[in-house]
Amino acid sequence: MAVNSPLPVAADLKPVNGVEIGFAQAGIKKPNRKDLLVMKLAEGATVSGVFTLNRFCAAPVQLSKANLAAVQSGGKPIRALVVNTGNANAGTGEQGLANARATCAEVARLMGIDAQQVLPFSTGVILEQLPIQKIIDGLPSAVSNLKADNWFNAAEAIMTTDTQPKAASRTVIIGGHEVTMTGISKGAGMIKPNMATMLGYLAIDAKVAQPVLDELVKHAADHSFNSITIDGDTSTNDSFIVMATGTGGLSIDSASGADYEALKEAVTDISRNLAQQIIRDGEGATKFMTITVEGGRNVEECRKIAYAIAHSPLVKTAFFASDPNLGRILAAVGYAGVDDLDVSKLDLYLDDVWVAKQGGRNPDYKEEDGQRVMKQSEITTRVTLGRGDATATVWTCDLSHDYVSINADYRS
Repeated sequence: MAVNSPLPVAADLKPVNGVEIGFAQAGIKKPNRKDLLVMKLAEGATVSGVFTLNRFCAAPVQLSKANLAAVQSGGKPIRALVVNTGNANAGTGEQGLANARATCAEVARLMGIDAQQVLPFSTGVILEQLPIQKIIDGLPSAVSNLKADNWFNAAEAIMTTDTQPKAASRTVIIGGHEVTMTGISKGAGMIKPNMATMLGYLAIDAKVAQPVLDELVKHAADHSFNSITIDGDTSTNDSFIVMATGTGGLSIDSASGADYEALKEAVTDISRNLAQQIIRDGEGATKFMTITVEGGRNVEECRKIAYAIAHSPLVKTAFFASDPNLGRILAAVGYAGVDDLDVSKLDLYLDDVWVAKQGGRNPDYKEEDGQRVMKQSEITTRVTLGRGDATATVWTCDLSHDYVSINADYRS
């Protein structure tokens, strides 16, 4: 069960004008489950995305990046997205690319658009060919039930080892205009930037110029999906897509000014919510952990240290056991790769408990205080470096027996 993350309520997920959603049960991996999703976008929508940096990126990632690049080169705008779960279509060579293209071609045929206007996405088992005929057979059903209020079904249709769907909605007022945004995400393991084994889709009804949206999605990703980790494994299929339908009253054509800043804050906030839902539902997770490193010379070194702590199996298992073996945190700081770090200036806190002072155990620290914090389901670890003004925060979870069991049984 996800850590302090209530199940989304379908009625709370607001339709976004300019987006229609359909789903189907195609039997890609298991029968009688939603596993195929189609999104249809209004004419005039702009679309941007960020993708995994894994060199072994999946066929749909390669094709989505190519189709988005074609738009930037003057091609027709993106009008549809198609997502399947149960099979990643990664490590599948030329046949995998052919299957991704065939998926786009069938969506295009059903919708009366060009195949290059479709972005494909897949998630699931790697190194197995996509069961393309099941997808082709399932697409007419998905397209036939396209409607605006299918967001909860969409969130369910992209799940793999997730224990629950992940979704969020916001309505904000920017420049006197009401802006509606709704998004979904999936992921529970194989999570590490850049990106994590996750899919994320966010629709907003504002009109946003393509270059501005390209900048906006990168900022939102860096402060959300690129600031989470479960197990340190960067996946092959990670994608985060923002769709601006242009159907609302707000129009943004410059990455500056009060309206842009307000939109950037709102988009980043909902993206962070979707990303944190992934961590709260991490495979086998029992605790949600915030790691903040401050007082660094630059954000890069703060992130290095934060991720060294967040990735450490020794740290994560100690948190699972509520064992205040906190020297493990100091060890992770030390091997993070900040070679000129003066550890005599370092302080460490668990929530309100001052654990380490000037590089050593705080004389006032009591182990029972540390254990009190570690028994909580939500814990903040804060490291102060005393060498500058930079800060960085990442979110992670503990590492439990169930994580091993889930991944040992994943293909069965």
